[in-house]
Amino acid sequence: MHVIATAGHVDHGKSTLIRALTGIETDRWEEEQRRGLTIDLGFAWCTLPSGRGVSFVDVPGHERFIGNMLAGLGPVPIVLFVVAADEGWSAQSSDHRDAVKALGISHGIIVVTRADRAPERVTTVIAEARRELADTGLADAPACGVSGITGEGIDELRHELDELVATVGTPSPHDNVRLWIDRSFTIDGAGTVVTGTLGSGSVRAGDELELVSTRHGESEPREVSVRGVQSRGASEEVVEPVSRAALNLRNIPASEIHRGDVLLTPGAFHLTRVVDVRSVSGDSLDDVPRETTIHVGSAAVTARVRPLGAEHARLTFDVPLPLVIGDRLVMRGTGERAVLGGVRVLDVDPPELRRRGAGNARESELEHMSEHGDARREIERRGAMRSSDLRKMGFEVEGEREGIVSDGGWLVSAAFLEHRAKALAERVDAAAKANPLRPGLSRKEVSEALALPALELLPMIVRQAACVERDGLIVDPSVQVGLGEAEASVAALEAKLKNDPFNAPELGELAALGLSAKELAAAAKQGRLLRIGQPSDNLVLLPTAPALAMRELAALPQPFTTSEARRALGTTRRTVIPLLEHLDKKGWTRRIDAGHREIVR
Repeated sequence: MHVIATAGHVDHGKSTLIRALTGIETDRWEEEQRRGLTIDLGFAWCTLPSGRGVSFVDVPGHERFIGNMLAGLGPVPIVLFVVAADEGWSAQSSDHRDAVKALGISHGIIVVTRADRAPERVTTVIAEARRELADTGLADAPACGVSGITGEGIDELRHELDELVATVGTPSPHDNVRLWIDRSFTIDGAGTVVTGTLGSGSVRAGDELELVSTRHGESEPREVSVRGVQSRGASEEVVEPVSRAALNLRNIPASEIHRGDVLLTPGAFHLTRVVDVRSVSGDSLDDVPRETTIHVGSAAVTARVRPLGAEHARLTFDVPLPLVIGDRLVMRGTGERAVLGGVRVLDVDPPELRRRGAGNARESELEHMSEHGDARREIERRGAMRSSDLRKMGFEVEGEREGIVSDGGWLVSAAFLEHRAKALAERVDAAAKANPLRPGLSRKEVSEALALPALELLPMIVRQAACVERDGLIVDPSVQVGLGEAEASVAALEAKLKNDPFNAPELGELAALGLSAKELAAAAKQGRLLRIGQPSDNLVLLPTAPALAMRELAALPQPFTTSEARRALGTTRRTVIPLLEHLDKKGWTRRIDAGHREIVR
């Protein structure tokens, strides 16, 4: 399947040509038929002599409807450029030429219509059209003269179309779906139907898609379900690119969908409000108005323009758009009918320009950027990126790249990895020297200190730095963990508790030993002491105390009281209550009521 759009001046016979090729009237509105003037997009289809199917999008030629023209032409890769033999190249011929040039359409046929009115001018008009199209991809396109009234040249045009579409490649049906909507309406018994030119991916009944609105102030993207699929007026099991598609959607009214909205594979595209672009029309972007209308697909949105030199600019849209590297955009001045030029997207997530001179620096960067995207350059600029995010932006991520490390779905610059690993090793070493009781850093401390884009990168940086994660801290494994100056005091406390295991030291005794909450916590983390009760209580025993206590408590008549436990253990109420609560939490004892407990057998 292929989709072909018309282009050309108003009243040069575009609709008549499509009717002669397909037998279908593309002027759908009563006003169009009454006035003989195409106002909106029209759609038709036919089968070529080879059996190949083609669809047509017939666009209006009048200057007042250039927005509608761009909505039809934008997603379509092939064009029939129509010029009337009796009138020759005209005003809107140039507008449509500029649109074709801006969109980079390089496949098409020059069709000189109304050949029956001026047969002697066909050759001259073809030559004139080639001169006017010299700067586009259609300069050397096939050309033929036809008459939609007499049928002259129509069979020749069909054969030219057959040969052309045979040479035009099609995107992979396995790509992500991006379908720009050009119509939304309701059918009795079916519900909401939307149509558009499917430029990538495949759609079948039952698919879940993401609907993104391009209307200012609309809500967030929403999930929609495809109830049924049609193409060329018939139901299909699946529709593949490039083809006209009509999708019956569930659970959403047609009034909530508009031309320019887009259906996407969920989560497969980066929605952006800011892009950096390069001129493809040869016109200086310095001369573009600071506010323009941008056409992409079937959408028309307002954008602010910040020139970055003659060939580059930053566009800031009113609404987020699902753009990828290499997309073509058409620029029109706000309130103007003429096409100002075309640009190609270089970056869909560019850096902010805040510092003095940032614009000039960015211009220099853009001058060296590829129009097809350079994943390695992008990774090196950011340091690290998820491969899925690169795909969303339109980068090719398959294959190995020198200087790029792949790990767990991330692509990381080797320079970034080495720099962060060195910084981590230095910070861990400094932390160990500053506080031997806590000779490392937490994950949060490391992430903030190294300005990591995500904690997922931490394991590979820890490995690169020859560090390990232990007890919630990132440490140097070669550093012997100890208690430093508190070692002698903790050892003295251990000796005391070994002789009197249930007599927790009082706060004054701890102070005399120089042991604060920090030293006690470090000793507990190393398994030297056991903290019971609230941390602020600074109640410590040996780790063996719970097992020793159970031995004494098991000898008591069951159940037993707190006082009986205190006497059996030879301790104070200050110690026995938190110790018993500790045993309850371990499941070794059970509290029966306010005054009694028993051993759990």
